[in-house]
Amino acid sequence: MMAPLPAASFDRRTTPARSDIAAEFLRGQVAAARFVSGERQVVAIPSTPLWREPRQDLSIDTECLFGETVTVYETSDEGWCWGQLETDGYVGFLSAAALAPADTVPSHRVCALRTFVYPQPSIKAPYQSLLSMGCLVTVKRVLGDFAELASGGFIWVHHITVRHDYALDFVTVAETFLNAPYLWGGRTSLGLDCSALVQVSLAATGRAAARDSDMMERQLGIPLDLADGWPRLRRGDLIFWKGHVGIMQDETTLLHANGYHMRVESESLQAATDRIRAAGAGSVTAVKRL
Repeated sequence: MMAPLPAASFDRRTTPARSDIAAEFLRGQVAAARFVSGERQVVAIPSTPLWREPRQDLSIDTECLFGETVTVYETSDEGWCWGQLETDGYVGFLSAAALAPADTVPSHRVCALRTFVYPQPSIKAPYQSLLSMGCLVTVKRVLGDFAELASGGFIWVHHITVRHDYALDFVTVAETFLNAPYLWGGRTSLGLDCSALVQVSLAATGRAAARDSDMMERQLGIPLDLADGWPRLRRGDLIFWKGHVGIMQDETTLLHANGYHMRVESESLQAATDRIRAAGAGSVTAVKRL
């Protein structure tokens, strides 16, 4: 039998293993000083960053959304949790103050681009918080046009849907983010990056996707042959570059969150490929059809 491999041999983004601690389910696969089962908790604020190290001066790896489950394997005296996000398996550090016990099962999810939580069922009340598309909530009861949440507050009932009631076209979902600000690591309507745009939009149609573009390129869809030039593209095809991904709206138009426009932009695929190549980022690495 082969000896367990060091944690550094695995993708740290999706493997809850370090040299000092690892998830119990990895026992026998990775070498670690101790193994723990972890505790399931939920994100209790609208969103919270997840970092690769317990340092807020670093760029964030991703964001965890309200209601999403995190399996926590370690909590430090400084208030850092190290755990794994259930949605896409991403591993990292986040604030313990952002989490709460997982004592309810979310019944609904936010299907609007963003929505407010009010202290009472009235649109005239001062709002308490703002939830973005994909956030998960537990509804206690419905009062007219409002749903009372188990976590407290009221939300416009037409901005949420039963958790497993899905949209039909992920591109239509993605188009609602047009002009949303670009944010490295972001996953909300207040700021998101290229792969988050794809991930959140696919999730709205019931399809899970990895978090980062290189993971998506390996895991999603069927590759189209680029040997003889561009294939005939269609709505929903994914275009990949090294470190970037965009969505085709039609045969010639690309929708993508990008750092050039600093927003979600709809533009000619040719214009985007020419600009990306001129910037030294290379050519398209793959076209995937879902």
